[in-house]
Amino acid sequence: MRATQFFLATLKEAPSDAEIVSHKLMLRAGLIKRLAGGIYTWMPLGLRVLRKVENIIREEMNRAGAIELLMPAVVPAELWQETGRWEMYGPELLRFKDRHQRDFVIGPTHEEVITDVARREIKSYRQLPLHLYQVQTKFRDEIRPRFGVMRGREFLMKDGYSFHASYEDLQREYRNMHDTYTRIFTRLGLSFRAVAADTGSIGGTGSHEFHVLADSGEDAIAFCPDSDFAANVELAEGLAPASPRNGHVEQMKKVATPGKIRCEDVAELLKLPATKTVKAIAVMHEEQFFLLLLRGDHTLNEIKASKLPFLNPFRFANDEEVERFLGCRPGYIGPVGIAQDIPVIADRTVAQMSDFVCGANEAGYHLMGVNWGRDLREPDYVFDIRNVVEGDPSPDGKGHLSICRGIEVGHIFQLRTKYSEAMQATFLDESGQPRVMEMGCYGIGVTRIVGAAIEQSHDERGIVFPRAIAPFDVVIAPVGYGKSQSVRDAANVLYAELKAAGLDVLLDDRDERPGVMFADLELIGVPHRVTIGERGLKEGAVEYQERRDAAAVKVPLAEIGSFVRGRLSA
Repeated sequence: MRATQFFLATLKEAPSDAEIVSHKLMLRAGLIKRLAGGIYTWMPLGLRVLRKVENIIREEMNRAGAIELLMPAVVPAELWQETGRWEMYGPELLRFKDRHQRDFVIGPTHEEVITDVARREIKSYRQLPLHLYQVQTKFRDEIRPRFGVMRGREFLMKDGYSFHASYEDLQREYRNMHDTYTRIFTRLGLSFRAVAADTGSIGGTGSHEFHVLADSGEDAIAFCPDSDFAANVELAEGLAPASPRNGHVEQMKKVATPGKIRCEDVAELLKLPATKTVKAIAVMHEEQFFLLLLRGDHTLNEIKASKLPFLNPFRFANDEEVERFLGCRPGYIGPVGIAQDIPVIADRTVAQMSDFVCGANEAGYHLMGVNWGRDLREPDYVFDIRNVVEGDPSPDGKGHLSICRGIEVGHIFQLRTKYSEAMQATFLDESGQPRVMEMGCYGIGVTRIVGAAIEQSHDERGIVFPRAIAPFDVVIAPVGYGKSQSVRDAANVLYAELKAAGLDVLLDDRDERPGVMFADLELIGVPHRVTIGERGLKEGAVEYQERRDAAAVKVPLAEIGSFVRGRLSA
């Protein structure tokens, strides 16, 4: 591709509303242009990257035995009403009416549509297993779209769905997709980790997320450096302390803590570590008031708490409810002396604490030296309800946890029969009896991969794309292309040679100053560059530089073609 026949639209500065690195660099490099909040046009340069991501995904999905189809983006409401998600999904589901006043949605995901296909087409166990996938535009009406393509409203997604005669076969395909996703993200040149995860609104019994590791990631990942354990912090189990509860030493006493409502501030005032404090969180399930107890330096894991059957669903109590049930405003509440009909749920760590500090249920006061059994009744329930932290024991017993940040780019689920049962997707088994199909679901955020790759790999000069998804394999940068016949001839010969070798080459034949040309080429992230200038040609040499290299190296002009091919195949 010659630059004069292409469309480069770079910017010196990113728009002021661009927040994270990938958003800024994608706009500056001209990969995308904003149309509306969370909605972007993919420009020619960006589309080249996007298509390379798609091609790798397609190749590996086809290799794994999946079959591609294309489902409509516009879906009749009746399908979503069958599964109950019409009411459950919330305002992210873009609903509209056609001219006949019939309800439709723009699909954010396609479980209902594919299950409708299966129940119409699959009649016998002989047609199973079947795995169908698509690469298609989705729309989720995010309340606050941000971070460019990382959390947009319209996005491109690969979503696949498998149908099985047995749970054992679903598990087989789940493992197949785990291996397939591992190959996909490896081929894309990404540093990633697969982690056990919550199934969320999709449902089912088990799932794994695939995260690109990046400091800017929204998700926290707990992993053990000494084993294979890895899980989203939302799912990672916080084990009970290995040592039993110590006997009490201190006597309970009330201390003044005016204006100190955070555990950190109370601990600092009392010259104690935050690990000696207990925070109380008031929640409501229907009309029942509950008190959740966490160690002062821990945070509530709302997903774990919501899975407790007697709390599902729950909401945080408002100030009026807290005062009505505890006689105290929030900030000073605690479990001592509360009514018997208020259930207390203690995290595993809290249940083994002694001589701890908690709210006194009196504004401006806390209690020190509090102990279970002596100063307050034993907790009604003890569960793991917190987020794990750095240094916690690994749930597999093989070391301690570390925490890193990740960007979710893929998610696989064992849906089981959630959708097939609701939509009566059945088949006849070997004995002629009707049975409900087992289902799996497998998604990859195609557009998000591009942003995640940039978050993981960039520098002060711009994007550093992995070769597999770079818009071009190599760029030829001739200095004075329009003025020097020798430069033009050498550039054209090398361009033809590399193209004939099957490489994706950009020849920058624009009439730009060298500084502008080099700045653009570094910004767009092409991994390899050959610079051709008159001075070097007089010595029979050109300059080669990888995108991350600090300086170029001289290569004989006669050898540059084979040299570049060798570096690309290395």
